Amino acid sequence: METTTTQIRVWDAPTRVFHWLLVFSFAGAYLTSESERWSLVHITLGYTLGGLIAFRLIWGFVGTRYARFTSFVKGPSEVLQYAKSMATLKPKHFVGHNPLGAVAIVLLIVSGIAIVVTGYAAFNEIGGEWVAELHEIASHIMLILVGIHIVGVIAASWLHKENLARAMVNGFKQGKAADGISRVWVSVAVVLVATVLGFWYLQWAPLG
Repeated sequence: METTTTQIRVWDAPTRVFHWLLVFSFAGAYLTSESERWSLVHITLGYTLGGLIAFRLIWGFVGTRYARFTSFVKGPSEVLQYAKSMATLKPKHFVGHNPLGAVAIVLLIVSGIAIVVTGYAAFNEIGGEWVAELHEIASHIMLILVGIHIVGVIAASWLHKENLARAMVNGFKQGKAADGISRVWVSVAVVLVATVLGFWYLQWAPLG
């Protein structure tokens, strides 16, 4: 039985690119939400957020091993068990997302969808003032979830003695050689980045 661990490739390129583009899009949209001057930036980044989430939903079914929802979305009992193990400071190690991280990801996706739907409705004056209020509430909820997610990443990194944020940059984590993914799909990541940059250009080029 193989017990030796080494640096293995866990996160494919599209998953990593999605993660950091989502961070940028949400942060940018949130920071420009109260400014009329930056309204086009806010709207563009909001649509980008929606497109990224749509991509992640697809990639969650057709992507590589650890990007698939079936690999990390667990039931309530497993989530609770992992939470209890964290309290003992000796949680079970997961090569991909741990059960609590999976909950955060699902909630972030759901809140992101709520933000995009209510934002679109508010921008097109569908549903009245309450839709705009829901949009603002959803944005605040996502900000809170991001904060919780960051705290969770720091805690898990400390408990497992691995840098999870760095892993989402270079794609590598500690594990058994047989558990690593064989392909990172750089081509898909390039298409994703090109699509986002192309959309931004179409939105902002006329202003130049």
